[in-house]
Amino acid sequence: MFLLNGEHRHCVDVSDRGFQYGDGLFETVEVLQGKPLFFDRHLIRLAEGCRRLRIPMPDTALLDREARQLCESSERAVLKLMVTRGSGGRGYRQPEQIVPTRLFSLHPYPDYPLQFQTDGIAARFCEQRLSLNPSLAGIKHMNRLEQILARAEWQDDSIQEGLMLDTQDRVVEGTMSNLFIVKSGSLYTPPLGQCGVAGIVRQLVMEFAQRIKLPLFEQAIDQTAVLHADELFVSNSVIGIWPIKRLEAQVFNVGVITRRLQDLLNTARMAEV
Repeated sequence: MFLLNGEHRHCVDVSDRGFQYGDGLFETVEVLQGKPLFFDRHLIRLAEGCRRLRIPMPDTALLDREARQLCESSERAVLKLMVTRGSGGRGYRQPEQIVPTRLFSLHPYPDYPLQFQTDGIAARFCEQRLSLNPSLAGIKHMNRLEQILARAEWQDDSIQEGLMLDTQDRVVEGTMSNLFIVKSGSLYTPPLGQCGVAGIVRQLVMEFAQRIKLPLFEQAIDQTAVLHADELFVSNSVIGIWPIKRLEAQVFNVGVITRRLQDLLNTARMAEV
């Protein structure tokens, strides 16, 4: 189901700069009982991305209304919102008058086994590196070739996620998720000032840590630190929090801190409905 600039159609103009250059942004939102969860937070991140890319931000009240209209009949689904710079002819120069394209699409919720949440997942390190670009770091822009190449590195269904390093050998995030490690009762997550996506659930987890007075540190993490963690988990807006039970040959337990944060996230999700 699609909603393109407020109309139920799905054919985007081939001159659209989102198609031509990946000149745009997107948000991926969990839908539960007809409600797009944490949608206000997604709109805040979208607005920051529009500011950085100098794309006029569509009216937030309009986006909220269209999102809820599209989701109202869905018990559980995934809502994707894309905003591009619109059509602008050939060449990198922006059109003098920018008319953004906004596209909502509604998709079935992925059929993930419950064990991914309860027992954890298997992960690997990826060979593909994340390039450093502070001007694009944090936002969810449409250029995701590095993640696509990283995800193409394995076809084994027993592995659910790959962890990506930057060009300076720092572990940054998963191909589709943010990364947290627990060590000696403290929570650590990589900073995203040079590359990576600042996820909505990542933000929530950091707020939960402050609320329960769990020591939290944003600092560079290398492969050795990850492999020697007491607990390890990844997060995004669709999967929530997945513990990692195995990374390469290293085995991890699903610990009490991961469980506590999962409980807090589930409580926050239910409060959105």
